[in-house]
Amino acid sequence: MTKVKVEKLAPALGADVGGVDLAQPVPAGAFDEIRGAWLDHLVLRFRGQKLSDPQLLAFSKRFGELDPPGPNPYGKPFLAEHPEMNVISNIKNDGVPIGGLGDGEAIWHADMTYVEKPPMGAILYALEVPPSGGDTYWANMYTAYEALPARLKKRIDGRQAVHDATYNSAGIMRKGYKEVTDPRTAPGARHPLVRVHPETGRMCLFLGRRRNSYVVGLELPDSEALLDELWAHATRPEHTFRQQWKVGDVLIWDNRCTLHRRDPFDPEARRLMHRTQIKDAHSGRAAARD
Repeated sequence: MTKVKVEKLAPALGADVGGVDLAQPVPAGAFDEIRGAWLDHLVLRFRGQKLSDPQLLAFSKRFGELDPPGPNPYGKPFLAEHPEMNVISNIKNDGVPIGGLGDGEAIWHADMTYVEKPPMGAILYALEVPPSGGDTYWANMYTAYEALPARLKKRIDGRQAVHDATYNSAGIMRKGYKEVTDPRTAPGARHPLVRVHPETGRMCLFLGRRRNSYVVGLELPDSEALLDELWAHATRPEHTFRQQWKVGDVLIWDNRCTLHRRDPFDPEARRLMHRTQIKDAHSGRAAARD
């Protein structure tokens, strides 16, 4: 019998899950425990896993229908046999990248918020990791919202922001887009700055990514100043968890109430991750106004 063990990783968010071999079908009762822990802790880590791509896909699909990866700069899937899976890597074969995001910093962001219905969550599986660097950080947008000063809560109440689609989190322009010089003209979805999580009912900030973001209805300097203040607050250390990767780590996070970023690492080192993301089957909504 599978006995799920959940141990908190950091005060802000994150938990280790033990007693589970993800290469095997997870019993329904154990999976219900895992899913409940995911909603409670926002980020779950499973260490020491050994998964084939089909096994990673099978576990991912337990959370819901998979969302295809966002467009990469090369215009085609990295894994032709599994187009629903993405590759995050700096490795090149004969000068051709086998994955995206390279070895530089990936700035704070939530995944694919430039579309009307961003993915619910994502799963990242570590196959090769550098000896140092490449750490990933997550930030809790529930606690970030709850800790906002009253004046800021009032200021963002009912406001929407534009989520730019032009660049990925490594600053690389996506295929088919052109440079944005005025955030007010940026292509991408508009989302409320404060949302109610569709499953937990808790209010959270929903910031997406900073570059070319714009708070609808404000003068540009006012929008820039407001966003700078929100981002500085949301990514303070007390809202975050740091993941130092080991081969065999599998992490799943709730994209609806977190941000994440990655440290750069040595370009000569190898880093290889396989990634899936889960479609959001729930209808998120803006926070109700008083």
